[in-house]
Parts: sequence; structure tokens; C-alpha cells
Amino acid sequence: MTHGIVIAAYIGASILFILSLSGLSKQETAKRGNLYGMVGMALAIVATVLSQHVEAYGLLIVMMLIGAAIGTYLAKQVAMTSMPELVAVLHSFVGMAAVLVGIASYLDPKASFIGVEKTIHDVEIVLGVFIGAVTFTGSVVAFAKLRGLMSSKPLAFTGRHLLNIALVLGAVIAATIFLHAVVTDTAIMALLVVMAIAFVFGALLVMAIGGADMPVVISMLNSYSGWAAAATGFMLANDLLIVVGALVGSSGAILSYIMCRAMNRKFLSVILGGFGNPVSDQQSDELGTYTETQVGEVADVLNQAQQVVIVPGYGMAVAHAQHPVSALAKKLRDKGTQVRFAIHPVAGRMPGHMNVLLAEAKVPYDIVLEMDEINNELSDVDVVMVIGANDIVNPAALENPNSPIAGMPVLEVWKAKNVVISKRSMASGYAGVENPLFYKENTRMLFGDAKTSVEAVLQET
Repeated sequence: MTHGIVIAAYIGASILFILSLSGLSKQETAKRGNLYGMVGMALAIVATVLSQHVEAYGLLIVMMLIGAAIGTYLAKQVAMTSMPELVAVLHSFVGMAAVLVGIASYLDPKASFIGVEKTIHDVEIVLGVFIGAVTFTGSVVAFAKLRGLMSSKPLAFTGRHLLNIALVLGAVIAATIFLHAVVTDTAIMALLVVMAIAFVFGALLVMAIGGADMPVVISMLNSYSGWAAAATGFMLANDLLIVVGALVGSSGAILSYIMCRAMNRKFLSVILGGFGNPVSDQQSDELGTYTETQVGEVADVLNQAQQVVIVPGYGMAVAHAQHPVSALAKKLRDKGTQVRFAIHPVAGRMPGHMNVLLAEAKVPYDIVLEMDEINNELSDVDVVMVIGANDIVNPAALENPNSPIAGMPVLEVWKAKNVVISKRSMASGYAGVENPLFYKENTRMLFGDAKTSVEAVLQET
């Protein structure tokens, strides 16, 4: 395949990737967006494989088959509840790829850059290695937090910010030595120091971020992986990688900004671990007593309601309750009840997590509303049923200025006439903050597995 045809294929793939991102912005067009992305990736792979730069086809085919086998296995085995963890792991792969490509690019015996070209190429290498290493360890820590292997609480210790500044300065010094090194061994050692510092910096960066910020962390790492891919494209002189990396990096950054706005936080305060640090939180014995309810009582309240709003959270995902929730909504709608779903921008463990689950359960798109669309109407609702959500419906965000989540916009479900909360226990949410909603007069607690509870309510509704 000639160079001109490869470039044309790359342009076509880039256009398809742009159409894919555009399609993924809305639930109604998400399937088409995914299709555009898959076709674009297939076109890019075929063009790259058939390009004049590829020589070792045997090794390439073997590696592609291994990668395809791993991808197929993961796609079949990973449940929707584990999707955020999978995304974090995939981000780490991109980061490590950038690191390895950077090192290999410098050691490439065929490289013949001189003068300014060599300086530019070396800058691309050191930036790619640094961003890739930060992405790798940051993603690994994010995976560990999502998996429960690490505490969701932010790491806080005296001098943390000074340590981060020292690490960045150390990386800059090592990068300077790399760029000015005459001896190859010295340059490699400096590059490895940059890599090691970036590994530590990436881990500390994410460890300092609290659990409530995890959706922002995921989108942030998505952005990092995009810039790492773009750096890899520069190192390999691959236009498609540069374009795709820029698309992913910019879209991830924009999404992170949108998520921070939804949480009323500044992006830098999140990245620096300024959110999620306990300041002053009310204890359960200060909040009063809660009222427990049973399945029959919940069914009676739902049967008498004219307007019902369902608020899904990560607990619904863990219990795989999206299908019985969808069935309950359909049954109520068939009876003439107005049923809507309220989605908080940071519900779940990654952006759009709840939307994907509800789409999987065939919930109509037109009854799934964002927080800003429905918050002002909750005072007119007869019943709000909260399923596995906690921090996103916590009134302390608005009522307690000393709360760790103070200022975060939440779904104001307590304004409804009745609130039913399906939950396993009275434990706090992922942010580790007590929820005064559980103790309000119009709130009833339905304890148990969300799927079991909703199925039981469905039978009696």
C-alpha cells in the first residue's frame, strides 16, 4: 500500500473517530457512534499493517492475535459493574505503551536525527515517557481504589505538596540532562530517572484524590492517555496517532472540566487532592433515628403515587438491579404513573455509568433526565426511590459548610413527599460522609440487596 493511500485511510479514520465522539455525546446516537469508532479503528489497523513501514509480518500477526484474544476474553468476562476498573486498566496500558515506545524510539539504531530535529525528537521522547509513566501508575492506583484493594480515602500527609513539587523539579532536571547528554549511557540513565520520578508522581497524584472524585479521576486519566498517545504519534511520526491522541486528550480534559463544574469544584483543587479530605462531618448519633420500611409498604406508596422518580447509584450496579428496576418502571408506567429517572453527573464510578446500565436494561431515553433537568421538579414528586445512591443525594453538601462534600450540587430528593432508599445498610457512601437524608421524617429505609428488594416490590406493585 503506497504512502498516499495510507494517508488517505488515516484521514478517513480520523473523520470516523470525530463522528464517533459526536455520536457518543447522546444516548440516542451512542450505538452509531460506537460503530463509527469500530470502523475507523479497523481502517486504521488495516492501513498500518499494509503500509510500507511494516516488515516483520509474522511477529505482528502473532501479537495481534494475542491482543485480540485478550480483548475478546475481557469483553465477555467483565461485568458492567467492573467497567470503571477495566477503563482504568486500559488507560494504564496506553501509558506504559508510551513509555516503552519512548525508550525504544531513543534506542532505535535507524534513527538519524541531527541538529534541531534531534532536539525536537528528544523533547517528544521525554514528554511521552513522563506523561505515559504518570498515566500508568495513576491508572493502576485508580484501579486499586475502584477494586477496593486500596482505601477510597485520600492520602494526606504533611509536606505532600512540597514532595510533588520536588518530584516535578527532579523530573525537569533529569529531562534537561537527557536533552544535553552527549554520551548515550548518560542519556538513558537520565531518561530512566524521568520515568521513575513520573511513576511515583502519578501514584501520589491519584492516591491524594478522594473516592467521591473518582469519576473525575477516570476522565482525567482518559485525557492523560490521549496526550500519551499523541506523544507516541510524534515519536513514531504517525499522523493518525497524533490526531487520535489529541481527540482523546482534549475530550477527556473537557469532560473533566464538565464533571468538576457539576461538583462545584475547581479542577486544580481536585487534582491536588483538595476534595474528599474530611473537615467536619456529623456523626450518626447526632442526626437522630432512621425509619425502616418493608416491601409491602413501598409497593403501597408506589401504587398510590402519580409521579415517581428513580435515582440509581453504584449500589444498583453492584447488585445488577438495572433490569428489575426497568421492569418496575414499565409496570408503573403501564398503570398510568409518570416515572422518570434522575441521573447525577458523577453517579457511579465513571461518567455515564448509570446511563449505560439503564440503556442496557432498555429504559427509554426520554425518561432519563440529568440532575439540572429534574432538580427543580422534585418538590412536586410523590415518591423518590433511591437505589444504591448515597453521596449524590446527601443534603449535607448544601446544609453543612464544614462537610467534606460542601458545595457539591446534589439531587435534592428530600423535597419530595416520600423518599424510599434501597440500601444494604446504614454505611456511608464512597466519600465516607454521613448522610442526614436517611434520618429525615419523609425518608424510609428499605434494607437488603437492591435486586432482591426491587424484585420483591415489583411482585407486589
